[in-house]
Amino acid sequence: MEQTISISRQNESKLTDTRTLPFGKIPTDHMFIARYADGQWNDPKIVPFHELTLSPMALCLHYGQTVFEGLKAYVMADGKINIFRIDKHQERFNRSLARMCMPAVPKNLFVEAIHFLVQTDSDWVPRDDDGSLYIRPFMIATENRIGVKISDEYLFMVLCSPTYAYYDHPLKVKIETDFVRASEGGTGEAKCGGNYGASFFPAQKAKEEGFDQILWTDCKNHEFIEESGTMNAMFFVDNVLVTPPLGGSILSGVTRDSILTLARENGMKVEERAISYKELQRAFEEGKTVEAFGAGTAAVVAPIESISIAGTVYNCYLGEDAVMFKIKKQLYDIRKGLLPDNHKWNYIF
Repeated sequence: MEQTISISRQNESKLTDTRTLPFGKIPTDHMFIARYADGQWNDPKIVPFHELTLSPMALCLHYGQTVFEGLKAYVMADGKINIFRIDKHQERFNRSLARMCMPAVPKNLFVEAIHFLVQTDSDWVPRDDDGSLYIRPFMIATENRIGVKISDEYLFMVLCSPTYAYYDHPLKVKIETDFVRASEGGTGEAKCGGNYGASFFPAQKAKEEGFDQILWTDCKNHEFIEESGTMNAMFFVDNVLVTPPLGGSILSGVTRDSILTLARENGMKVEERAISYKELQRAFEEGKTVEAFGAGTAAVVAPIESISIAGTVYNCYLGEDAVMFKIKKQLYDIRKGLLPDNHKWNYIF
């Protein structure tokens, strides 16, 4: 790839052992930054990681024009580095930006920014089987203006952080029927900061009650399952993999898409449809085997141990032969180059 981005390197690396640290705690040595003004992107560069200086009047601090994305880089079996599904993440980033009235990032700028940043900090990509480099592209509105308006100036940045398991244990979740994460016609399908801020209060209440996460339900009936915190929700019941359909209130997960693609190729029956928590409750009460898990870039596949429905706790299946573990292994092997990449998901250098 031809380099069009300037790189200023850190004099001394701060590389350290990050295995025991929480997810996203330590940044790599460098970051990417580009500025948008006068209708175009300017001065793309990779520089040593440093703090930002923003005016207190920056519009991002007042009116919510913030969008982010998340993807991962892996060290493959042959030692090369693979950035997984970079094209799909770029497409989703721009859809989120469009929803928030923010300027698109051209594909070549998005790909080059990530390519050269990961290449510059390649020593930070964990070599452990369960490690990866989490990549966080994001954009904020920076025009200095107190007044409700669409910003004319922005920063597009990319940060990286070594990561291991997002969740280190199967999750205990509850069906949330009082609060909502998003509504049809809202910003639920965009990865904007406001969606996550709105989820904090009910998620904190759930943690105080002893749960790890929430299974959100729809805003109209508080019945149909939508997402689980930072992940799409999936269930395997009666030999069918079921997940809520995409729409204005559900994020179009890249891991979700990958899992559904592999499941169909494996001959599995897949249904993208509305699923009521009452349907799950009936399955549990009829003694059916229910697998439940979250799917997302950070967590990949997060097994759900139990689901609390109207105060009753139902246990999910976590056996070694569970479908979710088989698909997770297949996805892992594709990322590592141990299985053929039939869909050209891997961006390798």
